[in-house]
Amino acid sequence: MPLAPVIAIDGPTASGKGTIAHAVARELGFGCLDSGALYRVVALQALRRKVDPGDAPALAQLARDARLRFDSGRVELDGEDVAGAIRAEEVGRLASRVAAHGPVRDALLQLQRSFRRWPGLVADGRDMGTVVFADACLKVFLTASVEERAGRRFKQLKEKGYSVNLAALLLDLRERDERDRTRAVAPLVAAEDAWQLDATNLTIDEVVAQVLAWYGAVSEH
Repeated sequence: MPLAPVIAIDGPTASGKGTIAHAVARELGFGCLDSGALYRVVALQALRRKVDPGDAPALAQLARDARLRFDSGRVELDGEDVAGAIRAEEVGRLASRVAAHGPVRDALLQLQRSFRRWPGLVADGRDMGTVVFADACLKVFLTASVEERAGRRFKQLKEKGYSVNLAALLLDLRERDERDRTRAVAPLVAAEDAWQLDATNLTIDEVVAQVLAWYGAVSEH
């Protein structure tokens, strides 16, 4: 049997990848992989167990040992739903550092690929189209201005009751972008055959419609 089709959506932090991926997956009846959640789980474990964020072997071991299950919005780690805990800004900042380690990425690679099942998968992250699913039938590189992304993240966190500072968020996003682009392993970069989409001035519905249109076009070939 041929491999299930994959739509890979990559892009920087807070570009809307997760929202778009879930919406596209719903429209197509596909599964959805939020690869960032995996790195956030490792970061959460590192915080809880006080593992040095520079200790790549220890972090990779955390990744290998994690018993993970994704179900209807739940992210279960060893039976505990950590979907809310992994969205804390502290965890997100650490996840960006954790993801720079090659051994951690290697430890999570097969887990990510195991999500590829029929009828298809929409996967979002930083290296879905360049490394994890390099054979994806559609690769999208989703961007937005750093100011727009900081504004979106500020609104999201305020709505969840977090105390946040817009200037600090903007600085944090710039630092994460730089770290993701310049890391030695699987840096954030658009695949050569990716469709690039700047969503700064687009609505969620407009972005979803464009991705679905592109998928419809590639599916005909």
